[in-house]
Amino acid sequence: VAQKEEKTGTKLDDTLVSELVGRFKELEGEFDKLEFLVLFNDKYDVSNAVLTIHAGTGGTDAQDWAQMLERMYLRFCESKKWSAEALERSVGGEAGIKSVTLKITGRWAYGYLKSEAGVHRLVRISPFDAEKMRHTSFALVEAVPELPATAAVEIKDEDLRVDVYRSSGAGGQSVNTTDSAVRIVHAPTGITVTCQNERSQQQNKETALKILKAKLFQLEEQKHFAAEAALRGETLAPEWGNQARSYVMQPYKMVKDHRTDYETQGVESVLDGKLEEFMESYLRWRKRTTHNA
Repeated sequence: VAQKEEKTGTKLDDTLVSELVGRFKELEGEFDKLEFLVLFNDKYDVSNAVLTIHAGTGGTDAQDWAQMLERMYLRFCESKKWSAEALERSVGGEAGIKSVTLKITGRWAYGYLKSEAGVHRLVRISPFDAEKMRHTSFALVEAVPELPATAAVEIKDEDLRVDVYRSSGAGGQSVNTTDSAVRIVHAPTGITVTCQNERSQQQNKETALKILKAKLFQLEEQKHFAAEAALRGETLAPEWGNQARSYVMQPYKMVKDHRTDYETQGVESVLDGKLEEFMESYLRWRKRTTHNA
């Protein structure tokens, strides 16, 4: 605007200047949104997602940490106006959860949540330690897209072991009177999927097969990515060795992504679901490393 005034020798009306500045900011915001969407370049980024959290080493502290992560992701989903449904949930003995599988329904859900896959590490003064010692806990997060029925993933019946058992709720309570929960083990890969929250055994089996299909698809994608990395002379760590993020609450406060080096001191806000900056930095890092390949 100042350059325009200098060239014309006339002063623009203050109202017009205000409108131009406002419009510029609107366009800048729209550009930022479009630039961010360009980062979603994988085939199923627009799809719903299935997110699984497993408590790792650390006993009760790890199970509590897994539940803290569950809350963090549910808060993030609320902020995006996505719906979340627990397909399977195994509660801990004293506190927290051993594992949970969530179906996240919303546009670009997988595109965002794929950044969360890996090991999440928590350092804090344990609320379960009478001596108030500092503990380190781990949890593994898995994220897979919900695939369309037409996705080409072959699953042979002879490769599957299907077990049925009674669904259980909080504290091990039975939530129905039939053995409707389903556990499917894919023998060639060892991948195990469970589902207990559908209304019938058949529905649980269908849902578990969909999740298994997505995990097998992702496994093939990871093999392809690892092969490309090997050609570049790189070595990729296995899932449990891939530390995605650390959350330190004592002796100082920091959340750091070990892949992108993005960090913040706002631990509480991150645990309340403020994850977009971490996700964006991951997507930019992933695009950059893939492009450099």
